[in-house]
Amino acid sequence: MNQIAQQRKLLNISQAELAGKLDSGPSRISNFEASIRKPNLKTCWMIVNALNELGANCTFEQVFPNPK
Repeated sequence: MNQIAQQRKLLNISQAELAGKLDSGPSRISNFEASIRKPNLKTCWMIVNALNELGANCTFEQVFPNPK
């Protein structure tokens, strides 16, 4: 499970705002947050970078923790 929603909520930004940073639609972010769709590695890095550009201070591992 990813922590996209938690990081996004800490920034107080909407799915649409994050999606805009990724040139994507908010439904795509919603699907990632709900684990309906799984982002590929490149998209994961894009999400982490976008969150940090929007003001977060998060690592890849914080957003996409290693499942045990």
